[in-house]
Amino acid sequence: MKLATLKTGGRDGRLVVVSRDLTEMTDAGEIAPTLQDALDDWEHAGAKLEALAESLSHGSVPSERFHEHNALSPLPRAYQWADGSAYVNHVELVRKARGAQMPQSFWTDPLMYQGGSDSFLAPRDPIRLADEAWGIDFEAEIAVIVDDVPMGATPEVAASKIRLIMLVNDVSLRGLIPAELGKGFGFFQSKPSSAFSPVAVTPDELGSAWDGGKLHLPLNVDYNGKPFGRANAGVDMTFDFPTLIAHAAKTRPLCAGSIIGSGTVSNKLDGGPGKTIEEGGVGYSCLAEIRTVETINSGEAKTPFMAFGDNVRIEMLDEKHHSIFGAIEQTVEKYEG
Repeated sequence: MKLATLKTGGRDGRLVVVSRDLTEMTDAGEIAPTLQDALDDWEHAGAKLEALAESLSHGSVPSERFHEHNALSPLPRAYQWADGSAYVNHVELVRKARGAQMPQSFWTDPLMYQGGSDSFLAPRDPIRLADEAWGIDFEAEIAVIVDDVPMGATPEVAASKIRLIMLVNDVSLRGLIPAELGKGFGFFQSKPSSAFSPVAVTPDELGSAWDGGKLHLPLNVDYNGKPFGRANAGVDMTFDFPTLIAHAAKTRPLCAGSIIGSGTVSNKLDGGPGKTIEEGGVGYSCLAEIRTVETINSGEAKTPFMAFGDNVRIEMLDEKHHSIFGAIEQTVEKYEG
């Protein structure tokens, strides 16, 4: 089942069921006005939405054309957005580039930060920021939406609570991060609003690509119209989603609709840093990583961060090269507010 939230219908949008090929949709308002309403009563609403999706596939319910540009992020705002750093290769590279040793505990205890969840960007909205000097970067990731997760849940219990999967652009302001982290109190200004894919899908839609904890498909990142990243989301993922969810729920319950992110998807190459697509590698899922590799290899970063007018597209294709979640496609614009 594939679900989307249209821009019509107020601040939290209007829930629709979308066809598998992302071309048609049908209104789900009689079941749940919004995706959060559906998640709050998933035991009943989920089954009804599945039946509606089946009816849509048979053409037995009213439908209309689905346009990704009309979609908000599946949850335009959420009770919780906690982003992990499951691809420890990414963390190791970033620290190595600045000459910092990585604690051994990073391989056994996940990193996670609590992001702002009150105002997600739509997947085709521009990224509006006031200053290029802030070091604007994209981060292509996978995320899951969970049902209610009890405090102290085991990874096995956490796995059973995954309801939907989607893609993320976790926008980062690299120029602001060092000073914020230097205060010892975590990210805030350096993490503006994130954007999610037009469509969120249930795990069964992914077939064998979803193993219950990891999504084994390349995450396609195009930057200014050129292939930039094709890292496989199921490779080099040190902590799977059940582990990340259990980590988040160690000292608190998670309410239905909480979003857990994977962190930047990152693949090693022959045990070391990856290479660009042009060099025969799978590329990168953010600009910071290519800059760290450049620093490691030549002593300085050559690739600039995003400038006004730059564009990023994030998408995942199935084995038949069909888009699964639709595309996040965003251009950086100057905020004039």
